Amino acid sequence: MKHFLSINNLMATEAMDLVLRAKEMKDGDYRSDLLAGKTLAMIFEKASTRTRVSFEVGIRHLGGDTIFMTPADSQLGRSEPLKDTARVLSRYVQGMVVRTFAQKNVDDLARYGSIPVVNALTDMFHPCQIMSDMLTIYERTTNLKDLVISWIGDGNNMANSWINASVYFGFQLNIACPEGYTPNTAVLERALKMGAKVYVTDDPKAAIAGSHFVNTDVWASMGQEAEQKKREKAFAGYQLDEELLALADPNAKVLHCLPAHRGEEISESVFEGSQSIVFDQAENRLHMQKAILEWIYS
Repeated sequence: MKHFLSINNLMATEAMDLVLRAKEMKDGDYRSDLLAGKTLAMIFEKASTRTRVSFEVGIRHLGGDTIFMTPADSQLGRSEPLKDTARVLSRYVQGMVVRTFAQKNVDDLARYGSIPVVNALTDMFHPCQIMSDMLTIYERTTNLKDLVISWIGDGNNMANSWINASVYFGFQLNIACPEGYTPNTAVLERALKMGAKVYVTDDPKAAIAGSHFVNTDVWASMGQEAEQKKREKAFAGYQLDEELLALADPNAKVLHCLPAHRGEEISESVFEGSQSIVFDQAENRLHMQKAILEWIYS
């Protein structure tokens, strides 16, 4: 039985294999009956548009069905321990797709349940998004090892996931974050020990210089709304605007996992500009998640 809790669950060659398989699925508008007779519980403690729709559609493309669960209509987040929820749901459904806060939640569901668990987002990692982003990049260049990819903004779950991806795909990763908002230290140290090329700075201009792909994300993620004003001050100078983007490679492309706060982490002109590939990026969630589900269940 396989889980997909972070891309660290993949063997060395499997990450690239998933990118190639997702590309095949996209090109062929792939359908199958792999999940026929199977129901997956979609457990969402955080609201979503892209994650929910792309998973529900993808599961149906593979012949399966879904049950959508939130804390409002279940015992999630109330008195029932997660280890009990894991064992109960394992008697009813054939998998769990989980979007939650703590990474420990998906780890515990996988530990105590007897069915596959897919991490659809935690505060620590966003593995489905990062793999989808690698598909989006691969569609534009197959030479991943020679790329410079930059991350401008919060050292959040996506920054952590980009660090993990740098281990598997070999690109140079430049990260710019203000002091106090850097990526997880353990994630970074592990990647560096494994030979990853990661440069962390508090200077967005240094991080973006010569980059082929530039990433950003909201400054305050779900659950951090109370910090919005504080974060706006901390991230002053980190907006991905035309002036900053001009320091990247002339053919650089812009990524954002959405939703975007235009005028905060990214300017309207960059978001809507010719270098933006954010909607191709969003579409690829569907195709990559189908590939991930096939990897788990085939």
